[in-house]
Amino acid sequence: MLASDHSTLPEGPVSAGYGQLVATGALRDDPQQRGAAHVLDAVTRSLGEDTSGGFMGRLFRRPPAPVKGVYLVGDVGRGKTMLMDLFFEAAPTRRKRRVHFHEFMDEVHEKIAQFRAVAKSSGDDTDPVAAVAGPLADDIRLLCLDEFHVNDITNAMLLGRLFEHLFGRGVVLVATSNVSPDRLYENGLNRQLFLPFISLLEQRTAVVSLNGPTDYRRLKFEGEQVFQFGPPEQTGPQMEKLWLRLTGGIAGQPGSVQSLGRTIPVPRTAMGAARFSATNLLDSPLGARDFLRIAQAFDTVMIENISAFDRTRSDASKRFILLIDTLYDRGVRLAASFAVPLEQLGADDKTRFEFARTVSRLIEMSSEDYLNNRKQAHTDTNG
Repeated sequence: MLASDHSTLPEGPVSAGYGQLVATGALRDDPQQRGAAHVLDAVTRSLGEDTSGGFMGRLFRRPPAPVKGVYLVGDVGRGKTMLMDLFFEAAPTRRKRRVHFHEFMDEVHEKIAQFRAVAKSSGDDTDPVAAVAGPLADDIRLLCLDEFHVNDITNAMLLGRLFEHLFGRGVVLVATSNVSPDRLYENGLNRQLFLPFISLLEQRTAVVSLNGPTDYRRLKFEGEQVFQFGPPEQTGPQMEKLWLRLTGGIAGQPGSVQSLGRTIPVPRTAMGAARFSATNLLDSPLGARDFLRIAQAFDTVMIENISAFDRTRSDASKRFILLIDTLYDRGVRLAASFAVPLEQLGADDKTRFEFARTVSRLIEMSSEDYLNNRKQAHTDTNG
C-alpha cells in the first residue's frame, strides 16, 4: 500500500505534528511521509474510539474491537523513525509500549523459558506461548516495534503462534522495517512454515511504503565537518551548531535506552539522533549489548569531549574501541569532538594495536563515502 492522496481526510495528531515540523523547517514536506502520517492518524482515531480494552473489558475478558495496525517499510533516512515518534506520542492509550523488535523477542524467549522451568516442576502442560502472550496482551494494547527484521529460525518459528494470540487478544501492531512483509526471513530454513505469519501480518496491518529517492539524513551531513578538535570551549559551539543542523533546529530532550532490564540515560535526543558526553558512555559500566541497543535506537550519535586514553583509563579505552566497532558495524553516523588529534587518542600501550584499527575506522566514518553510503548490517538500521 502506498500512502498517496489523503487530502480529503481530517487532520489528526500525527499529521498535525508532522505539519509543525515542516513549518519550523525541521523537515521538508514529503508527500509519502504526509500520506503515512494520515494512515497513522486513522489508527489513533480507532484507538481513541475503542473503550473495550479498558479495565472492565479486561475484567470480563471482552476482546477489544479489532484495530488494523501499520507496517512502515522503506530504506534508511526515509522518515520511518520520525513518524513512529510522532505516532507513539499521540496514541491515545496508556497501555502502549515501544521497543526494538529484537529486544522484544529476547524478552519473549526469556519469559517462555521461565514458564517452562516452573511448568516442568509443577507438571503444568499449558502451552507456554499462550501462557506468555496472555499477560502481554493484558498489559499492552498498542505494541510499537522498531526494526522488524527476522533473520533466525528461532524467531521465525515463534512469531506466528505468538501474534496469533496477541492479535486475538486485541493487540494493535505498528512496526518499522527496511524489509517488506513478503521478504521477511527470505531464504530462511523451513521458510514455508513462516509464510502463514506473513499472511497474518498483512491482514492485521496496512503496509505503507516510504520509498522515495531522498535519504534526508544524508542531506543533513552534506558539507559538514563531523569531527571537531580542541578544548570544549572551542568545540562546544561548533557541536551545538551541527546538532541543530542534524535535528532541524530541535534542541532535543532527555531520553533513555533500555538494555537487559536497566536504563541507559541519553542526555539529549531528537529526530533519531542522540547526544552524549564521553563521560556518559565511557566512564559508565556499559558493555557490548548496551552499545548495540544505542546503535539500534539511533541512526546518528554525537559524542563530545573525548580525551586521550592513557594507562589510567584502560577501561574507558576498551569501551571506546567497542563502541566505535559497534557503531561502525551498524552503519551509524557519528559526530564527535576530541581534545587531541585522532593519532594521539590511544596513549595506552596495552591497547595501542587495537586503537590503530579504531583510528582507521574513525577516519572512514568521517568520510563522504561512509556518510553517504551507510552500510547495511545484518540487522538493518531504520531511518
